Amino acid sequence: MRVSVCTLAHGRAEHLRNMVLGLDAQQRPPEELVIAVMQPEAYVLPATRFPVRQLMVGTGGIPLAAARNAAATAAQGETLIFLDVDCIPDPAFVADYAGLLETLDATLMGEVLYLPAGANSGDLDFARFATVGIKHSERAGPPEQTIGDCSDYRCFWSLNFAMRRTTFLKVGGFDENYVGYGGEDTDFGRMVFDEGVPLYWCRGARAYHQHHAHHMPPVHHIDSVLANAAHFRDKWGHFTMEHWLRAFTLMGLVRLEDGEHVQLRAVTEDDLALTRQQADQPYASTAAVLAILEGRAAMAAA
Repeated sequence: MRVSVCTLAHGRAEHLRNMVLGLDAQQRPPEELVIAVMQPEAYVLPATRFPVRQLMVGTGGIPLAAARNAAATAAQGETLIFLDVDCIPDPAFVADYAGLLETLDATLMGEVLYLPAGANSGDLDFARFATVGIKHSERAGPPEQTIGDCSDYRCFWSLNFAMRRTTFLKVGGFDENYVGYGGEDTDFGRMVFDEGVPLYWCRGARAYHQHHAHHMPPVHHIDSVLANAAHFRDKWGHFTMEHWLRAFTLMGLVRLEDGEHVQLRAVTEDDLALTRQQADQPYASTAAVLAILEGRAAMAAA
């Protein structure tokens, strides 16, 4: 089956360049790369063995759900691989997914290793990436076998996944009522489960996440997190992103009033400092911040 790789991009030109170089280094290159561009100008990219198409999807915020749907709709391959712009695919990445989806109609999530700062400078060195990259402590590791069942739809992760195009369309794509950051992944996972599509972790299909500063919980996206959590509640009957909402509550940013999360104050530099990923950290951790906040709450209650 023909393979289309889909990504979405806003800024991060160097990250996208490294992704493109990684795709050009594939043992089995894709038939195309489709980029949903969420900024006014297209990217200048290196030459590749496969065509690259850039879809200009608008500049009104960061429409993650709509951008993924646009890339998938425009894609011509029978197999769709979704990879976030800040990831570099391992040379076996496309072949691993393509081989599995030839015989398996499922939603697959490949391995992800996080690179420390500076690891992706210069030429791509996959042997070094494999040595220095680490697994996220709050994400499942690769299964012992080629595939492993993911029984909790809340674990679906759009950073690195693949499925047949017909199955993506049957599920309905991402709900475009989620605008900005947060919630659309869990919603898509729920729709996958409701359609009876198996959701698997897979060994291989590895991507290396490039280091960049981030916030977890994402206080810099608090507006969209609250709005999207409310939309998920309206759709499914309960909130999602509970760990982020718990952190926001402990920080004094929000309070649950009559079933709605109400923002109490603006985000401050102290909030950003608490949640900001440090230069020596390969990834930001909500669990680490929650541990600090829960500790403070316990001391205050003592």
